[in-house]
Amino acid sequence: MRGGRGETPSALTSISFTVPQGAFRWLLGPSGAGKSSLLRLLHLETLPASGEFELLGVDIRPAVRRSVLARLRQRIGMVHQDFRLMPTLSVADNVALPLRLQRRPEADVSTEVDAILNWVGLAARKDARPAELSGGEQQRTAIARAVVARPDLVIADEPTNALEESQASRVIAMLREISAMGTTVIVATHNDALVRRFPAPALRLEHGRLVTNE
Repeated sequence: MRGGRGETPSALTSISFTVPQGAFRWLLGPSGAGKSSLLRLLHLETLPASGEFELLGVDIRPAVRRSVLARLRQRIGMVHQDFRLMPTLSVADNVALPLRLQRRPEADVSTEVDAILNWVGLAARKDARPAELSGGEQQRTAIARAVVARPDLVIADEPTNALEESQASRVIAMLREISAMGTTVIVATHNDALVRRFPAPALRLEHGRLVTNE
């Protein structure tokens, strides 16, 4: 993944970085630094106004076809800090959504969902609704949904924001494991303790500019 010099329609200016496939990166910076703008760009919610932007081997330009963007989005998993689970669906059905959007056979959907729920420790909660879950369980459901389709890139926006320390560490450990299996993972956080506990290279933004790429 390569981001070139240029500007987005939001708050980022003249940033340039490359993240190898399978790498784990922290995304750091104070509130208003541009982290959310960069995450929206990486999730293809916005497009760059100028410069060069290559995501998962695809050149992204303002005139890129919607069909290309739609296919590329299927290779990206997003973990939101407010979970964004469908309240009327069970845990299993929430996790199954990306696979059903890809029109996968239901037998395959069931197999993949069961496997991922076992991995995140929620097999016994598969029939529960989001309101019946703890914050940590909701976040693990969101992670399961983000990775069930085996994406090439996972983006997490403050995924431990509302969690106690033990749950936060468990979430980051899962994201590090995903990275170790070959998925690129970028995690935005304000939690300095977690960054120290799980050392990894970081992208640090200030005032919409990249000041550290280490």
